[in-house]
Amino acid sequence: MHTAYVSGFQLGLGLILAIGAQNAFVLRQGLEGTHVFAVALFCSVSDAVLIALGVSGFAIASRALPWLGPVLLWGGVAFLMVYGARCAWQALQGGAVLRAGGRAYAKLWPTLLMVGAMTWLNPHVWLDTVVLVGSISAQYPGRTAAFGLGAGSASFAFFFTLAYGARLLQPVFARPAAWRVLDLAIALVMWSIAWSLATG
Repeated sequence: MHTAYVSGFQLGLGLILAIGAQNAFVLRQGLEGTHVFAVALFCSVSDAVLIALGVSGFAIASRALPWLGPVLLWGGVAFLMVYGARCAWQALQGGAVLRAGGRAYAKLWPTLLMVGAMTWLNPHVWLDTVVLVGSISAQYPGRTAAFGLGAGSASFAFFFTLAYGARLLQPVFARPAAWRVLDLAIALVMWSIAWSLATG
């Protein structure tokens, strides 16, 4: 159980660390100090729901379609390799700076609608949480719930840390070198997960 939880946490954290519209929005709200708790909670709960769908739905589908597990396993390995390569390329290219300035949404409901669109209408979010986490959870028979709980915990840890730690991070991530280090770390995590899956 402990191994499945830790593996789920590592995968969830590795996937969620990527720079994207949702993370940029959470960071901006944190820097502005506007609806920080609500935004972090919304993103965390949304991820947890999607991960639960992936873990439970994949288990049901894999019993009905025995070939689905191996296909998605190797698809997941390929995705992680490409994802890692993309992050490594960004690290080599450099020059990425997250523009966190600007005006945050002042009212709660427009804020939640915006972050909701970035979460639920983003195909990458579905791919990461439902498809990828769901398919990899099948590698932990009888422990898929622990794996999903680990991945969901990573979302809560990340979003609340990002939202409330945003002001501390602003000077750091104003420098392109910080994004290089982050992207390289993400690449190494993705490749290590792909290797562990490929080698059983």
